Amino acid sequence: METAAAIALMIAPGGMYLEDYRDLEADAQAIAHSDLIDEALLAQDRAVGKIHIYLPPQEPPAEAVAFLRERLTALGIPCQTETRDVRSEDWENCWKAYFHPVPVGERLLIQPAWEAPTPEKYPGRAVLLMEPGVAFGSGAHATTRLCLEALEAAIAAAPAPPAVADIGCGSGILAVAALLLGAKQALGVDIDPLAVQSATENGLRNGFAPPVLEIRTGSLAEQLVGQYDVIVSNIVADAIIALAAQAERRLAPGGVWISSGIIDTRAAEICAALQAQGWHIAERREESGWVCLAATRCPCEDDL
Repeated sequence: METAAAIALMIAPGGMYLEDYRDLEADAQAIAHSDLIDEALLAQDRAVGKIHIYLPPQEPPAEAVAFLRERLTALGIPCQTETRDVRSEDWENCWKAYFHPVPVGERLLIQPAWEAPTPEKYPGRAVLLMEPGVAFGSGAHATTRLCLEALEAAIAAAPAPPAVADIGCGSGILAVAALLLGAKQALGVDIDPLAVQSATENGLRNGFAPPVLEIRTGSLAEQLVGQYDVIVSNIVADAIIALAAQAERRLAPGGVWISSGIIDTRAAEICAALQAQGWHIAERREESGWVCLAATRCPCEDDL
């Protein structure tokens, strides 16, 4: 399921969500800290995973379907595809039934903006109000949680409140979380105007606006000026390799680059590619077949 989802993410500019019930009971306990599960969820087929992808109206689905079938078949992953027209507002709301408060790391609580806050259940946590819309990043996906945990550790270890840049910011969850965790300033960059709009709205929802939080449309090369103490990029593996040289120029001395969205089967390849460009892997986190790396330009005794 993780590999199929990573492939689908390559063609999901409008976002996607997963239905994967293999570990339903364990996930409910780990994420919601509850043994109470809706009967409709318990009745779902545990042997079949579903990936829902939203394509903007201007993008014909035939090419996307062909891409998925070709890639999945080559990997020996059986699949069936189905397409249908949906209204944007239906897509934006249908996944809300699966998004509930999620505690992440030691200090954060990801709170759906449409639900009544329940901070008493999670005392001492900073509440991050989130409405992803069609942008990626609700805190429910393993790659986002890994980034948030690594980001919390990097900010806690910084000698002073850091400046943070989020490349491929999606919903803005990482940039907003950085400020809640103690960053002095955050910049989010995304090539998707819908993501930029969503990130801007989520920033305002949590009380952050320019100049403390800047959200811009474009690429790292186009939008990053100066240097940042922490750079985070929750994107795909090939894009991480492509970013390596640019991230070096924008990382302040002693800073850390956090990269996620790496399938575990490609982790060794990504580590080798980064090390070949002078990066040192200072920390590695894993969850549900995904890997997050924290890299520095400072010599380390051992790369992980």
